[in-house]
Amino acid sequence: MTIRFPSFRLFPLLLGWFLLVGTLVSCVDPEDLILRGTVDIIVVDGTITNLAEEQIIRLNRSKSDPLTGRFGTRPITKAIVEVIIDSSQIVPCHETIDGSYQLPSDFKGQIGHAYQLRFTLSDGTQYASNQQVIQTVPAIDKVAAQFNSKSIFPPLNASFTAGHDFFVDFRDPDQIRNYYRWDWKLWEKQEWCRSCYQGVYAIYGDITAVLYFTPDPPNYFYVYISGNTQLLEDCYYELAPPVPSKRNPVPGYTYDYSCRTQCWEIIYSHDLNLFDDQYTNGGLLINKKVAQIPFYDHNPGLVEIRQSSLTPDAYRYFKLFQQQTQNTGSLADTPPSALAGNVHNLANNHEAVVGYFSVSAVATKRYWLDRKDAFGLSLGNTGGYSSIPGAELFYALNLRQPQPEPSLPGAPVLQLFNAPPRPPTAICVPSDTKTPYKPDGWRD
Repeated sequence: MTIRFPSFRLFPLLLGWFLLVGTLVSCVDPEDLILRGTVDIIVVDGTITNLAEEQIIRLNRSKSDPLTGRFGTRPITKAIVEVIIDSSQIVPCHETIDGSYQLPSDFKGQIGHAYQLRFTLSDGTQYASNQQVIQTVPAIDKVAAQFNSKSIFPPLNASFTAGHDFFVDFRDPDQIRNYYRWDWKLWEKQEWCRSCYQGVYAIYGDITAVLYFTPDPPNYFYVYISGNTQLLEDCYYELAPPVPSKRNPVPGYTYDYSCRTQCWEIIYSHDLNLFDDQYTNGGLLINKKVAQIPFYDHNPGLVEIRQSSLTPDAYRYFKLFQQQTQNTGSLADTPPSALAGNVHNLANNHEAVVGYFSVSAVATKRYWLDRKDAFGLSLGNTGGYSSIPGAELFYALNLRQPQPEPSLPGAPVLQLFNAPPRPPTAICVPSDTKTPYKPDGWRD
């Protein structure tokens, strides 16, 4: 059994489930810590690599409701986050979005150097990881892909299993013991850039909502008038009229808006794929299976296979994490537990901090996945066929068909007067999951 969640977001999402057993286990210094009363735990997720890419440390807090026991996760903001190189050089991080702390744009790790994470919360509590030294990683010689109607397990959306299995060839170094982790990144052409719930996409934000009352039949409603001077490029949400109005509360509706320019969806791997070269040290590995990418849609996509080195401690941590999430199929299996990692409270060593700060050298290779060998329904077709452009990928990601704002003679629920022609297109905002910049290796 494999638990599937987006890469780099494993710990916050799985934490609530793990904590139900009430035990924390540390792979570095195993110790049972019984959770009494309300659970309030810091979750750290961050990896420094030797690539010229965004290096981000994510800090969250997972907390249980004292009455219901249900878990919720919220980002930790306004922390002072630093990375210390070789116990001497301090590199500060800056907060980009809530809970995400990015190192300088020109920063990248170097093989053989030691890195330590240190951060201070707004209340003054200080935390630090142990040192992690970046290990070398061999280059990927070859990548191959093969369609497999039973590739994905457990199934997506309860029953979907089709996808492409990916294989690599590489020469394992014989000088030292090596530990590997594989993940992947997939770019798909995206036609839909914004969804607005209980509102509409607006190019301009200087919108005046004028409250009207009609005596027959008696009702309150808003008329929305756009000034068309101040850029918004975002959703404008319908205001709830006073309680006597039939539109209070605001009805539930969603409109989806197509992209104004080229846009690519970025999809990340879901699995922990680990390997120890204990029995293959120095050998040539041929057709090593490293990835299973779901058959999202029939259109081609660009895949990046990432082969990462791990330190021995990091490998043991992620291996235990993998076992905890996979070996839960019978009463004989060990129950899952949250894993305390290599970050600790400098003033209170008994506080459990979940997650792991790791460092990796990464070898990458990109592969054009044309999907010509795929057959049967894609995940995007399981919801039925739609002639709307981009609907196949949209359904695969959202499990619903796109709902465009009505065009004339139709009218949206919320109408903007004196606005640019409706419906507008939406901008492709660069983020972890979208980019307007054509990725290297994309074929038009």
